[in-house]
Amino acid sequence: MTQTERLIFLINYLLNENSELKSFDIPAQDADRKRLLRSLMNIRPPQPVSKEFLEIQDAYLQEECTRKGVISLSDLSLEQPGIYLWQGDITRLSVDAVVNAANSAMLGCFVPCHGCIDNAIHSAADVELRLACYRIMEKQKTEEPAGKAKITKAYNLPCHYVLHTVGPIIYGRVTRQDCRLLSDCYRSCLELAAAYQLKSIAFCCISTGEFHFPNEKAAEIAIKTVQDYQKKNQNGLEVVFNVFKDSDYKIYQQLLG
Repeated sequence: MTQTERLIFLINYLLNENSELKSFDIPAQDADRKRLLRSLMNIRPPQPVSKEFLEIQDAYLQEECTRKGVISLSDLSLEQPGIYLWQGDITRLSVDAVVNAANSAMLGCFVPCHGCIDNAIHSAADVELRLACYRIMEKQKTEEPAGKAKITKAYNLPCHYVLHTVGPIIYGRVTRQDCRLLSDCYRSCLELAAAYQLKSIAFCCISTGEFHFPNEKAAEIAIKTVQDYQKKNQNGLEVVFNVFKDSDYKIYQQLLG
């Protein structure tokens, strides 16, 4: 089965799941088809899927991952002992765990092809990640509070696990409570990673972007929390600060300099 054949199969399967979309025309170009597949994955509710779908989906997503290129720790340079800085797509990182900036529902982003990290991670992992998160939340019975962390498998991502954390949302000025909660996000992820005996973790810029935490202040909190943790816990846990924007890269570069 070619990658295009897999793509068309997956689109047809997801369209046929939804009676309102069954008559939807599949675009002629692969780029448009890929965008449609991602959109259909994004809006799909957390529910089981057939074994055939999973096999074809896994083959498709793993091939896409290979095409993007996988980045390992050996490809990165140390900024400080135990701390790396890398600018790029977090779904390419082959580390023990990547951190997802989730929302309180913790089911991923339902907005088709949205630019948030939550959408990117769920789209590259597969539809099972949303189902895994749903099962956690069903058992929990309440929304995920800010500052905590949960762990799931990473499915088709090149890492082994995804750590999901909800950062504070900023509505006006940043308060001490906001700063404490953001620090808690990083600390909770580090402690959870250590509990699972993980040796490397990649953080995104939690609470910036959609949650409006000022980027420079967020970076200061992130770095200080990680440095304090590493000083107190000599467990060899290595940290990658993953950024996407040039502005964030400059901020981290200066702070880690």
